[in-house]
Amino acid sequence: MNPQKSTLYRYAELLADCTRARLTGTRGADEIYTLQILDCLPSLEFLPEKGRVIDVGSGGGLPGIVWAVYRPDLSVTLLDSVNKKCMAVREIIDALGISNAEIICARSEDYAKTHREIFDMAGARALSSAGVTAELLSPLVKIGGRVLTFKGEKVNDEISAVNGKWNMLGLSEPALKFYGGDDSSRCVVTWEKVKKCPAMFPRRVGVAGTKFFWE
Repeated sequence: MNPQKSTLYRYAELLADCTRARLTGTRGADEIYTLQILDCLPSLEFLPEKGRVIDVGSGGGLPGIVWAVYRPDLSVTLLDSVNKKCMAVREIIDALGISNAEIICARSEDYAKTHREIFDMAGARALSSAGVTAELLSPLVKIGGRVLTFKGEKVNDEISAVNGKWNMLGLSEPALKFYGGDDSSRCVVTWEKVKKCPAMFPRRVGVAGTKFFWE
């Protein structure tokens, strides 16, 4: 096992032992490592050559901690709105000795108002549908950067629902990279940030998930 994977297995153990907050739905270090942490590795190839990245709705730190472990040259922000989770993940980061990651406890809509278009990539693993995720992440990313999310069997339906209106967020059409074998529906979805996100985004907290921007 290489040094990064050794660190990530220790991370799985810390997640399994955490009592401060429920950080993952998977129980046991082996399952967390195999089903949750290793599942983040396909996103590594999409990280920028340098700069700042943000993991939105980070929860227990996925995929942000994986990014920080494999890319110590990047500045990684982990954003979540649940204070107990943020405190627990901060303790885990300290225990792992990770120095290039910070925890911010805030809603993404509020954080984007004061940190607009400053990141080279924004990603999310289990935030919302593709369209809603794109709306929440695009305001955080600079032109030339990238938006990323993980998806499964509903990916085509979620993308079709937006009717190609990604340019309303300053984004390109999405690109899908499937992983996990021929029968797998798991994929990494990426968008390029091709122009500024309109000032109307982000909308106030909760609106993105109830009044879709493309309708």
